[in-house]
Amino acid sequence: MTARANSRGIRSLRRWAALTGAGVLALGMAACSSTGGNPDTAGGNGGSGGGTVDTPRVTIAMVTHEAPGDSFWDLIRKGAETAAKKDNVELRYSSDPEAPNQANLVQSAVDANVDGIAVTLAKPDAMRAAVQAAAAKGIPVVAFNAGMDTWQDMGVQEFFGQDGYIAGQGAGERVAKDGAKKAICIIHEQGNVDLEARCAGMKNTFGATEILNVNGKDMPSVESTITAKLQQDPAIDMIVALGAPFALTAVTSAKNANSSAKIGTFDTNAALVDAIKGGDIQWAVDQQPYLQGYLAVDSLWLYLNNKNVIGGGKPTLTGPAFIDNTNIDAVAELAKGGTR
Repeated sequence: MTARANSRGIRSLRRWAALTGAGVLALGMAACSSTGGNPDTAGGNGGSGGGTVDTPRVTIAMVTHEAPGDSFWDLIRKGAETAAKKDNVELRYSSDPEAPNQANLVQSAVDANVDGIAVTLAKPDAMRAAVQAAAAKGIPVVAFNAGMDTWQDMGVQEFFGQDGYIAGQGAGERVAKDGAKKAICIIHEQGNVDLEARCAGMKNTFGATEILNVNGKDMPSVESTITAKLQQDPAIDMIVALGAPFALTAVTSAKNANSSAKIGTFDTNAALVDAIKGGDIQWAVDQQPYLQGYLAVDSLWLYLNNKNVIGGGKPTLTGPAFIDNTNIDAVAELAKGGTR
């Protein structure tokens, strides 16, 4: 490890220690990803509760790197729609898992003269020109979910999400506490800076971690790749996935390989809640996606109407916290309702 990386690791460990206490307190309100029902398609008037403000109607574009079928984004979108309904916002949601296409969607929003843009920065280099074009045109941009280390350099004024590296360190500590000897950390989208940061953080606190890249767009391939790895190396006794669908697939892979490896994950959906309750999956790291979507839209409304900026130039952290068999019942019903 380089001196710079080591220094970052020390700083992150200190931050993780500080966040752990806050994360425990936040468990009661921590949001886990869920299938959440179908997102509203009528201009952002879905979501729960809240009246509508009397400020002028504005248009906000939300552009994410959502991959089709990934239920994590249902909660992002539902939170955004709830804020949009409250704030009298026309929400234009679009997504594409390919970074150049996502950048084109941002540029289209700029060309349409929207009032604000909320964007994920999973592959920041590909997004830079489009995001800076928005800033140059005077369109406020906030980032969420991915891009913790790059948002400020791109002219983005706020960030909402978890620090992937810190969250990964917490996962590594949990793996060690669980008594594992060798683990694999599964990256389902190569080049995604947040996913890579999670596995790097995990390796920092649990050195016996091997990174396994899979093609997240092809779930049968994910299953066969994990199965083959477990068959090749029976010493693996812990699998950490970076998304609920991949954790559930890992359950099948472990059975196919006759492996007794335990499974943990980042993020959840309704099926994964049941898997934790049933013992097939040990725990999930929660970053509160509903909150990320809500804050991204609400922060833009605050800026457009009152020039408020949240965070004081620093990221606003929405996680991490752990969901396991000690607190799963507290979020299970909310997950079924589509807000956790």
